[in-house]
Amino acid sequence: MTGTGVSGTATSGPDSRDTRPIAVVGATGTGKSALALDLAERLGGEVINCDAMQQYRGMDIGTAKLTVAERRGIPHHRFDVLDVTETASVTDFRDEAERELAEIRGRGNVPILCGGSMMYLQALIDGWSIPDTDPEVRAVYERRLAEIGVEALHAELARVDPEAAQKILPTDPRRTVRALEVIELTGRPFSASRPTIGEPRWGTRMLGVRCALPELDERLTARTAGMFADGLVDEVRSLVDDGLLEGVTARKAIGYAQVLDEMDPDLAIDDAGLARAEEQTFIGTRRYVRRQRSWFGRDHRIHWIDTDTVDRPGDGPTPVEVAWAHLEEASR
Repeated sequence: MTGTGVSGTATSGPDSRDTRPIAVVGATGTGKSALALDLAERLGGEVINCDAMQQYRGMDIGTAKLTVAERRGIPHHRFDVLDVTETASVTDFRDEAERELAEIRGRGNVPILCGGSMMYLQALIDGWSIPDTDPEVRAVYERRLAEIGVEALHAELARVDPEAAQKILPTDPRRTVRALEVIELTGRPFSASRPTIGEPRWGTRMLGVRCALPELDERLTARTAGMFADGLVDEVRSLVDDGLLEGVTARKAIGYAQVLDEMDPDLAIDDAGLARAEEQTFIGTRRYVRRQRSWFGRDHRIHWIDTDTVDRPGDGPTPVEVAWAHLEEASR
């Protein structure tokens, strides 16, 4: 069969008339964006961002957002659609992404879903319906968190929803508060709001990229150092002027939260604070990567592609070649 690239040149591969979405998922630093771009070029695709924090205007360095030049002329959607004062919502993302996905298919193009925000992807692919946050209910549990601490609050969660408590670390305040909020809003266990993994909507073909942990840790170290060298601190200062401190979601993003923690009231940061912020950003990213690997690893629908370089011979197939062969085989 043939696929059509952005230039209109036919290439061997999946049928260009097949507009079923392709999801490129996986942990931070594994190479999702590169694979999504390569596939979009070959198929005449358009990319839908499924990274929650890349939706924010101005949050570029700390989220590793592709620049316009790096997007190779390929249309990208769900980037820069929120101000940092706005709260990112899984439900809003799902609804808007559904609309954009339908429009892309209506143009005869292939939607390429790319990102590592687990709930965002699953809400879209499985039609997950989860209640939006309720500021009043959340405030109750955030006050409770401040009063008794995260471990005691987690113990309260364990009493009302043992299954949810098993899956949420007792040191994770954000997810503990969210679980209790959803329980109160729905009257059901938090686990009941999780989607059932079944046939993906629209026949979405799911590709996962992964990397051996030792090499991935090296990538994350270099990625974090590069962000600070490229001006993450100045980006945070600029976003404070745009209202970052008034936001609920954006200010908690990995990297941004760590820099804010080390800044004084005048937004200055000394060398020791800068070093701590970089170290804590790496630690936070590494911890998040472990969660991503665990979450995506439970999804049997994902076809995994290794992107580490240690175990792949120099003349071996590239990730896009592996993906292309899989899509071609699956389309027969």
